[in-house]
Amino acid sequence: MLSDKKNLEHMSKSEREHTTTYGSRYFRKTVPKYEMSEEGMPARAAYQIIHDELNLDGNPALNLASFVTTWMEPEADMLIMESIGKNYVDNDEYPQTEVIQNRVVNMLSRLFNAPKDAKSIGSGTIGSSESIMLGLLAHKWSWKKRREAEGKSTDKPNIVIGADVHTVWEKFALYFDVELKLIPLKKNICKETETEITQIMSSFSCISGLKEDVYTVTAEDIKKHVDENTIAVGAVVGTTFTGQMDPVEEINDALVEIKKTKGWDIPIHVDGASGGFVLPFLNPDLKWDFRLEQVRSINVSGHKYGLVYPGVGWLIFKDVSDLPEELIFKINYLGGIMPNYSLNFSKGSSTIIAQYYNLIRLGMKGYRDIMENMSENAHYLASKLNGSGKFDVINKSIQFPIVTVQLKNCDFTVFHLSEKLRQKGWIVPAYTLPEDADDVAVLRIVVKESFSKDMVEMLFDDIMESIDTLNQTTHERLQHIDEKENPTLLY
Repeated sequence: MLSDKKNLEHMSKSEREHTTTYGSRYFRKTVPKYEMSEEGMPARAAYQIIHDELNLDGNPALNLASFVTTWMEPEADMLIMESIGKNYVDNDEYPQTEVIQNRVVNMLSRLFNAPKDAKSIGSGTIGSSESIMLGLLAHKWSWKKRREAEGKSTDKPNIVIGADVHTVWEKFALYFDVELKLIPLKKNICKETETEITQIMSSFSCISGLKEDVYTVTAEDIKKHVDENTIAVGAVVGTTFTGQMDPVEEINDALVEIKKTKGWDIPIHVDGASGGFVLPFLNPDLKWDFRLEQVRSINVSGHKYGLVYPGVGWLIFKDVSDLPEELIFKINYLGGIMPNYSLNFSKGSSTIIAQYYNLIRLGMKGYRDIMENMSENAHYLASKLNGSGKFDVINKSIQFPIVTVQLKNCDFTVFHLSEKLRQKGWIVPAYTLPEDADDVAVLRIVVKESFSKDMVEMLFDDIMESIDTLNQTTHERLQHIDEKENPTLLY
């Protein structure tokens, strides 16, 4: 008779030779979830258990809530795996990765129309949240130095932003002790829809030429809130809530006038997380970038419409003078003198390499083709939803590949519809808009590179089927209530 130890060894050998991973003893016991077990398990069993558990996650291809890229070319995947073990901060060990990052910074500064005589500077980050923190920190430091040189107080810095911003702006204000001047969104502000972005979208005239409700700040709002203690004004290009954009050029003009009349040199930080990789290709003549005098820094998410897996963001300053030298740390304990300006000391190199791959692989034309495809599909979806009579498209101009809609002519809410679509595998977020517009509930659909026209049609069909189901359910529920309150005697 074999001892327990020999029996286990025998079972292990038998399992390896005569059964599949699913036939092993590791699938007859639960996996420790809150503490490590004394003994481990074979690599294949560990992989299979985790792989199968992750099947409970949503399907990335059907996740229309997230802006994050879920597909890259096989060659990009190979480069990512080849560089996944490199810590970017170790420039002395991996000098070429730093060279590649600097190339990307230069490419982006030119994409954002930095002046030819400017010495732009920037950095790759974990994402736009880190980029925004770092950009605003630089502006706070520059404001503080100016105030000290003038012999003025530095104890009441503030930032001025609209409520359409990402939560990281509020985090910055809290974490770095800056007063937050958050401008509530206005309801029912209308303007004529913008001219169609490209000729390829002109066929979707069913939603063009209409009035558009705009849920962003205005230049007048900004003028009312800035003062001599404002370290920066935030302007969003592609809001998370509605897929619209703040009027950056108008805000710039207002701040230029304030600089001339009051002497307050207030920079603009453009949050281009969602739209910074879109406008240069779809609407290159629109001025929102470094062509504007007060735009001094821009962040953009490479892992959104930069078409790279998470997580990589980019922070670009118009000129080296916009980044105070005091904020750059020079470290030597990794082997050489390395300048560092970051919140996250260590970060992977793989997504930086992947961003560079996309830029040289696609070029301007490649990016333009992809953006036009996404925009055409977004217009197509918007036209079908608008034509159904069940939706009101909020962002009718579709400046970005995002469709935001309100329900109409229905006895249920967007939250019910979102839940019903999830049962079909689609992840479509439902939410209310920020303060002063929080009575408006919407669905938002993000159209990404891999979301084809066929998928648009499948989504639309599932939306209409879900509406029919919800209408029938609502009708039956109301009929049941009516019968309970007004019973009919049957003879």
